[in-house]
Amino acid sequence: MAGTPVQVGIIGCGAISGAYLGMANTLEAIDIVACADLMPERACTKAEEFSVPIACTVDELLANPDIEIVLNLTIPRAHADVALAAIAAGKHVYNEKPLTVTREEGRRVLEAAQARGVLVGSAPDTFLGAGLQTCRTLIDDGVIGQPIGCTAFMLGHGHEGWHPDPEFYYQKGGGPMFDMGPYYLTALTFLMGPTRRVTGANAVTFSERTIGSEKKRGQIIPVEVPTHVVGVMEFASGAIGSIITSFDVWASQWRNIEIYGTLGTMIVPDPNGGAGPVQIRLAGETEWREAPLTHHYAGQTRSLGAADMACALREGRPHRASGEMAYHVLDIMHAFHDAAREGTHITLESTCAQPDPLLPGATL
Repeated sequence: MAGTPVQVGIIGCGAISGAYLGMANTLEAIDIVACADLMPERACTKAEEFSVPIACTVDELLANPDIEIVLNLTIPRAHADVALAAIAAGKHVYNEKPLTVTREEGRRVLEAAQARGVLVGSAPDTFLGAGLQTCRTLIDDGVIGQPIGCTAFMLGHGHEGWHPDPEFYYQKGGGPMFDMGPYYLTALTFLMGPTRRVTGANAVTFSERTIGSEKKRGQIIPVEVPTHVVGVMEFASGAIGSIITSFDVWASQWRNIEIYGTLGTMIVPDPNGGAGPVQIRLAGETEWREAPLTHHYAGQTRSLGAADMACALREGRPHRASGEMAYHVLDIMHAFHDAAREGTHITLESTCAQPDPLLPGATL
């Protein structure tokens, strides 16, 4: 991107902020100039660690006229309030995932941004990494033919064994679908397009979790959300997909994502990362072969979505990790749970544009 970098302020200096700050320092499109947190010592620590010029309060950051984009890295239940405050201050806002906890909050954020004339974006931006961009290139080039279906699996046993503050993963706004589902559903929306209709089933296998990480070791977490969630998606294109996200599984050999086309099958790399490998096996072939990566960013991707938003601001084009796509993903996740509760199919009210791929060799 030609010109001066867009100045960005971070609100929320918890564990994930380090990944954003580290990656942002390698990107030309953005310059993180301020950090804020409800715990001032966190903001000071991150500012010092990553050479951010200003550590300040949230109000001071929002009042800073030089900051154009607020990077909202707070916990999920704070996403809506912080985003609305940023929008009211005339800032563009990029949220960590999910966009918000509820559909109602998500609609308020998008409507407020439209009324104020600012942009909303949201993680995950891992689809901007080399692995998923390569997959999209292969699909668009017709290598596996017309996609007719897909499967996606995120199977593990939760966060209480290692995360220092795992409680919110088992509270409203948490659970495996709302925690990890955004990576998988955003990847599938980028690769396959929006979803038209869903159904689902879910369960709570363990009613309590015991924290195994230090500082809170031995504390009991009551489980308030489904921890094994199965969904079926009917895409607008006519393709059919299935997804399982679980915090109840001790071990599995299922792949992250597979896409099935009329000419062959593609194994998609972990949507929680930017790298490969991307594997292809076409009709008549007996072995999988690895496809070379066609794009940059084969490592960390956090901050790419904010950088693309900054480029979009300067270039007058849509940004890829859009609020509309994040809301569509949020709607899908809620619809899985609604369908499970109601025992029915849910036709989605939301949709979104399928994001354009990056050009091979493009940087942000």
